[in-house]
Amino acid sequence: MKSFLNPEKILDQLNLKADMLVAEFGCGPGNFVISLAKRLDEGLVYGLDIQEAPLSSLKSRALLENITNVQLIRCDLESQKGSTLSNSSLDLILIPNVFFQSEDKDAIMVEAKRVLKDDGKLVIIEWLPQATQGPIEGRISAKEMEELAEKAGFKLEKEIDAGEYHYGLIFKKP
Repeated sequence: MKSFLNPEKILDQLNLKADMLVAEFGCGPGNFVISLAKRLDEGLVYGLDIQEAPLSSLKSRALLENITNVQLIRCDLESQKGSTLSNSSLDLILIPNVFFQSEDKDAIMVEAKRVLKDDGKLVIIEWLPQATQGPIEGRISAKEMEELAEKAGFKLEKEIDAGEYHYGLIFKKP
């Protein structure tokens, strides 16, 4: 499936610092992981996914592009402490196109809150309910996403432009 997302355009809207510790939950082939790693040359980017095949492909891509600040983790983000990351260890978490296919959205939010530092940022990108492209099943509106995040203790900071078919929300861990 075509990505429909422009990682560079989305990352341009985030206040990234070169030494950040960042994770992409549900990284798949890692388009954001690679773009983040190139920008965060003094930091570390974790790519987390439940499937082995995309992680293997991403590992090869990082090697080909001589990217060394990436760590890949096969994990289930819907299980307790599923990311295997330490409490309060990350500056930013990016979750693109994961919630529409998730069975336990609350568990992913709990895990994101656990591993984010205080004042850390959670960036969620999801399919617009009215988008004419992409999967139909499981779409969640920006309002529903905001309610889900607030229930987990996050505060909406701002919306970002995620393209024609997606919305982007930045939340802060108080």
